[in-house]
Amino acid sequence: MVDWPVSVITDWSLPSGLSMASQFQTLVSQKLFLAKTLLAVQEQSDQPAEREAANQGASELMLRARQLLLAMIAELYQHRRSVPQNLAELNALISDEAPEIAELAHLARLKESWWSRLDELEASQTKPPEKQKTVSAENIIAVAVASGPDKSIEALKSIIEPMKQFADTVAERHNEW
Repeated sequence: MVDWPVSVITDWSLPSGLSMASQFQTLVSQKLFLAKTLLAVQEQSDQPAEREAANQGASELMLRARQLLLAMIAELYQHRRSVPQNLAELNALISDEAPEIAELAHLARLKESWWSRLDELEASQTKPPEKQKTVSAENIIAVAVASGPDKSIEALKSIIEPMKQFADTVAERHNEW
């Protein structure tokens, strides 16, 4: 078993003067911090099941952080209690004239952006793995490398910081208004 290198945070509440959007920003940061923590656990574990659990858990936390980011943006545009599931739903709520929609749409078009990489992770997390072909004399050429998103620790870590930076930038932009 792995010793968990994390102190337990018991109080995630905010001072009463902070807005709901600030609370969403805190939740986004919390999920990304926990994802990063799970990746550290994955690095230290020598058990394959623990490594896979930490990897999938980190991926799910990043996906949840993205959903909370969409809710945060909706909240900033006065759509309280709206929880858009994707960029199209957010666009329908706040219109494509909002800078966040343009920025996220741009990220969605870039194959290597954190947004696109999360799309790939989400697709891989929600479908069963493809069945492996057996090797025989007739189909030896058909054996291929497994496809799918890069789920390495480094690849997942490289999603966290730009995602957090985007959330912080959006929150700062709206705090100035």
